[in-house]
Amino acid sequence: MILDLNKFITEEQPYWNELEKTLLQLEKNKKSALDLEAIQRFHYLYQRASADLGRIMTFSAEQETRGYLENLVARTYAEIHEQSKGRVRLRLGRLIFKTFPRTFRHHIKAFYLVLIVTLLGACFGAVTLVNDPVAKATLLPFSHLQGTPDERIAKEMEEQGEHMSGQQAQFSSSLMTHNIKVAIFAMALGLSYGVGTVVTLFYNGIILGAISADYLMAGQGLFLAGWLLPHGSIEIPAFLMAGQAGLVMAGAMIGHGDRTPFVQRLQTVLPDLMVLTFGVALMLIWAGLIESFFSQYHEPILPYWLKISFGGTELILLILYLYLCGTGKDDTIKTT
Repeated sequence: MILDLNKFITEEQPYWNELEKTLLQLEKNKKSALDLEAIQRFHYLYQRASADLGRIMTFSAEQETRGYLENLVARTYAEIHEQSKGRVRLRLGRLIFKTFPRTFRHHIKAFYLVLIVTLLGACFGAVTLVNDPVAKATLLPFSHLQGTPDERIAKEMEEQGEHMSGQQAQFSSSLMTHNIKVAIFAMALGLSYGVGTVVTLFYNGIILGAISADYLMAGQGLFLAGWLLPHGSIEIPAFLMAGQAGLVMAGAMIGHGDRTPFVQRLQTVLPDLMVLTFGVALMLIWAGLIESFFSQYHEPILPYWLKISFGGTELILLILYLYLCGTGKDDTIKTT
């Protein structure tokens, strides 16, 4: 029930005006398209106006305000659900080159936390292996990582012919599927209030640090860089961003200092989670292709300097993309 009707109308009128302004722009230009932030805002204003309409319906004396809100809500509903006109949409190019990097930067603190946790895990794994080589079986509980790096490299060299025999497509597909599943799992662990995500990141860091230390102690740092950098410069950041999404979800669940209802907090971050998931999937697809068709070939087929240069260039371009793309000022509504 509204205790002070005049105060209520005064407080809510700016939101109604904002919704109507956006609606008029969309109705005026049928080719208009909203970016992700504008879509979120548009949907929020629609939900708020609908709730206001429900509250004001108890006042029979406010026929004019009620009629205005009924018209506004009905027009907005029609605009949202008129998919055939394609008015509220995201173009793929805009999603990739603007929305995704902006969403990444919007939650940059979560990414930095993910990076710190992973680096701590990598340091722990490397230091533990250096001081206690016997711990390898515990740190790297995978059969293909047992034995010495020299033995694994020799096996890699022998299998290069198999990689060139037409098996790359199948290998690439399995890699993409596996990596995307692991990334989604890391995101989903955000439902554990972030505990599962942090544990997973730390453990993956341990494995990465232990593997690196194992190869470096064996004097195979050049091979490691040539093998890992081409796909790892994209794959590792993708996993970090999956963890970032998990922490964003966890932050919404915890809602520290936010009195917004639990479900509404999750609804607020859901679009960002979808964008991050989309970006992570694209990155892992690229990493899977590179790992299958590039990383698995070693000298003399592909020189190490070429593979390292390629991986380093990928990493630099990724950093520039994430921090610079979509930094310019844009209008809320974009016309095609």
